[in-house]
This record gives sequence, C-alpha cells and structure tokens, in this order.
Amino acid sequence: MIENEHNIELNTHKKINQALCGKLIAHTEKYAKVKFEATKEMAVDEFGLIHGGFTFGAADFCAMATVNHPNVVLTNSKSKFLAPVKVGDIVVFESEMIFDDDKKQEINVVGKIDDIKVYEGIFGTVVLKKHVLKLKISD
Repeated sequence: MIENEHNIELNTHKKINQALCGKLIAHTEKYAKVKFEATKEMAVDEFGLIHGGFTFGAADFCAMATVNHPNVVLTNSKSKFLAPVKVGDIVVFESEMIFDDDKKQEINVVGKIDDIKVYEGIFGTVVLKKHVLKLKISD
C-alpha cells in the first residue's frame, strides 16, 4: 500500500513496479505527484537516451493515481515529448484531474526535470463497474 503524508490510500495500480514507472510521492483528491528516476536499463543508445515508453509509463501511472479507483482504465492519451530524458535524470510528474463525471475523467500531466518541462499530456480514463479483465462482452 502506498500512502502520502495525508494518509490517502492508493486504490489503483497497487502492484506497479515503481523502479520502472516512478514512485508516488504526493497524493490528494484529484492530484498526484510521481518521481521517476531514469536508469541505464532504460537506455536505448550509447548516449544514455531513455526510451519514451518509460517516460509515458510514469506519466500514465501519475494519471491513474489521480483517479485513484481500482477499476480505472486508460482510454486515450495525447502526449508531447518536449525534451529528451537521459540516464540519471529525475523527472517529477504532476497531474490534475480537469474533468470528472464519475465514469469518465480527463487528467492533465506535466513532467519536469528541475524547471524544464520534458513531457505534457492529457489522459482520458473510464471507471468500470468491474476490473477490466473480469468483464464479459455482454457487460
């Protein structure tokens, strides 16, 4: 279980590998903050460039933590990779829910290295009645 200083329990992605997708460092209702540390295992070349999938994964985890429901699933996203991430970089992602009608949500996510914005995206999610892997076609 991941908690923050406000003792709000994380209800989603409880088994996520935080070494790959970032560590939840702050969480309140409709807001999350994730610290992502880029490691050599994520590099794609001799310069230490990190594959964008790891950056996206941390942003996605931040968005899911913002919704904080066990049955939240990603439905769409629009991402902008604004600057490269390299081995040793620490990216801090902050997310805020900008739309919520109980079933559908939209979350804005920004990732920064110090004061430099390296990522921004909008994530669309839905909260299902059951876990997505327990649904039947007729549901």
